[in-house]
Amino acid sequence: MTRTMLRPPGHTVLRARRSSFLLHRRSLLVAVVLTALLAATVVASLCIGESFVAPGEVVRVLLGLPSPDELVVGTLRLPRLVTGLLVGAAFGVSGALIQTVARNPLASPDVIGVTHGAGAATVAAMTFGITSYAVLPYVSVGGGLAAALLVYLLAWRRGLHAARFVLVGIGISVALGSLTRLFVTKGDYLVAQQAKVWLTGSLNGRGYDQAAPLATVLLLLVPFLLWAARAQRGVAFDNDTATALGTRLDRDRLGLGALGVVSASMATAAAGPVDFVALLAPQIARRLTRTPHIPLLCSALMGALIVTVADLLARRLFSPTELPVGVFTALVGAPYLMWLIVSSRSSRSGGTA
Repeated sequence: MTRTMLRPPGHTVLRARRSSFLLHRRSLLVAVVLTALLAATVVASLCIGESFVAPGEVVRVLLGLPSPDELVVGTLRLPRLVTGLLVGAAFGVSGALIQTVARNPLASPDVIGVTHGAGAATVAAMTFGITSYAVLPYVSVGGGLAAALLVYLLAWRRGLHAARFVLVGIGISVALGSLTRLFVTKGDYLVAQQAKVWLTGSLNGRGYDQAAPLATVLLLLVPFLLWAARAQRGVAFDNDTATALGTRLDRDRLGLGALGVVSASMATAAAGPVDFVALLAPQIARRLTRTPHIPLLCSALMGALIVTVADLLARRLFSPTELPVGVFTALVGAPYLMWLIVSSRSSRSGGTA
């Protein structure tokens, strides 16, 4: 009876030997639906292109069975799709973690300067002749970490205030954007053109060379993300409540923020700064699951779904012209960002009135 009373509403207790876990039933349902939608989008993306491939042949290729369309599906389309899935998942997780740390829906890695730092470092490396995909991910992570550290130090005033954190991040983003444009003008014409496409966020020409480092890092981060899923529940509270519950705020915020920065920086290295995915995915996932904290798994699935759908539209909507995937994510994300700003200002005005 006591265990039943202590169980939060909408949750199921899973027990394995001496351990027990709380499972939010609505979050599980949302994750299943998002997985089904993502699977359908994957098949559609592999079917649709310059030549149409029947869904049955796509499934045969995915299962490793012989197919006459193996070259088109397995060699030409699948590597790009895998990169998009990983990039979307990484941005979704990164946005969820950083928004949790800042307790602000505006605090995504592309708004507070993380992706701009990764982008500036990567473009600088390309300008100076470093174009190896074995090196660029590390350069990108270094730039993202440096930008995040700068924002953290400038925003710290006897604590981390959410509004100050976002405002400082926006200022750093603008400065890093100007620095990136300076690097673009210093490079030769070919490097400048590559950098411009990359800065928009593009999956064109991306394949397993870009997906492999990102997949490796995400796999290595899985144990830490399991810790983050538990730690973010305490960090989501205000400072006094979290401290009263025994949460080590500074340690947990630093850990969650570092995980978010690494995820966003690696995704940026793979496909460029695909804007607004990290802003949109966590908030949509939170509204669907109706949880007090942002669900990491649903955020990852939603991020992968957004990037995959956007890339499919970018490839086919204006065919034969192919647009960068970041164009379509920005078309949705920019109005959403403006709506968030207006709604947050309206709520503050209503509260002070």
